[in-house]
Amino acid sequence: MRIDIVTLFPGMVTPVLGESMLGRAQARGLVDIRVVNLRDYAGGRHRVTDDYQFGGGGGMVLKPEPLFEAVEALRTPGARIVLMDPRGRTFTHEVAAGLARESHLILLAGRYEGVDARVREGLADDAISIGDYVLTGGELPALVVTDAVARLLPGVLGAEGAASRDSFADGLLEPPQYTRPEAYRGARVPPVLLSGDHARIERWRRVQAIWITWRERPDLLATARLSDEERRLLERFDRGETPEQLGDSA
Repeated sequence: MRIDIVTLFPGMVTPVLGESMLGRAQARGLVDIRVVNLRDYAGGRHRVTDDYQFGGGGGMVLKPEPLFEAVEALRTPGARIVLMDPRGRTFTHEVAAGLARESHLILLAGRYEGVDARVREGLADDAISIGDYVLTGGELPALVVTDAVARLLPGVLGAEGAASRDSFADGLLEPPQYTRPEAYRGARVPPVLLSGDHARIERWRRVQAIWITWRERPDLLATARLSDEERRLLERFDRGETPEQLGDSA
C-alpha cells in the first residue's frame, strides 16, 4: 500500500513516520508512506496556498488550486482521496479496515479556517474526522489514520492475527493485560492467567472484554458479535453481578 500525506507542515509529520511500527513497516517494504509539501504545488513567486474567504469572516482558507494540482500529480489508478475534516464521517476501526483494503490513499491535511469547499465537492472521495473536536490542522488526524490503517496490513504487526484481537475488532474493548511481576504494591495477577489452562484463560478474557465494554462503552454492545450465552451475561451484569461473582459459571 502507498499513502501520501499532503500538508503545509511536513515537519509535523515526517519524524513520526520514521519511528516504531511505521518506521519498521516502511523499512520492510510493507507500506510506502510519503510526505508531500503542499507549497510545492502552489503557483507564483511566493507559493501562496491560502487566501481570505469570500463573504467575510475570520481566518484564512486553503486555496483549491494547490490541492487539485498535488492530487493530480500524485494520483494513481484506484487512488482514494481522503480529506481530514471535522465535518467528515467519524473514524472507526471499521473505517480503518476499509481503507486498509485500498492500494493507494492520498490524505489531505487541512489548515487554518478550513479548505475551499470545491476540494470536498470536486476532488475528495471521502472526508474523515477523528472526533468531535477541532485541531489546528489535519496533520495529526492524518497520522492517526495512517497508523490505524498501516497496522492492519498483513505482516506489519508481526504476530499473525494480532489486529483481530484489538479493541473494536469484534465490537468489544480489550480485556485487562498483565506482565511481570506477579505481585506489585499489593495487586496480584489473576490466578487464572497463571494456570496454564488455555481454555479457561480464553474464557476469562472473553468475559472480561464483555464486562469492560458493558461498563465503559455500552453503546458498542448493540452491534458487538455476541452469542446467546454472552447476551445472557449482559443480563446478569444488569442485575448487578460481576465477573468475580460469576466465577467459572460465567
